[in-house]
Amino acid sequence: MTEDHKRLLAVFEVRVRDLMALCDQQKRRIDELTAALSLKDEELRQAKDMIEGLNAKCDNMLTVRIVSTNEEEMKNARMRLSKLVREVDKCIALLNE
Repeated sequence: MTEDHKRLLAVFEVRVRDLMALCDQQKRRIDELTAALSLKDEELRQAKDMIEGLNAKCDNMLTVRIVSTNEEEMKNARMRLSKLVREVDKCIALLNE
């Protein structure tokens, strides 16, 4: 082998080692990013679960409010009806006199 061939081979070996080191570095980076992605996926899943829970809680609160509002309206309607019945009874009593 000539000196040029030896020098080219040495340069080639250095570049191959550099390339292998870069490959190892990129593999580590991929592993780090994969772990970070898994963590973010878990955080996202937990956030979605929390949102679903809060939406269910909100729906329940709205239902309770609607039911309590309906109960209040029913109470008011009963009171008005009772008042009307008393007025009718008074009118009947006046007619019977």
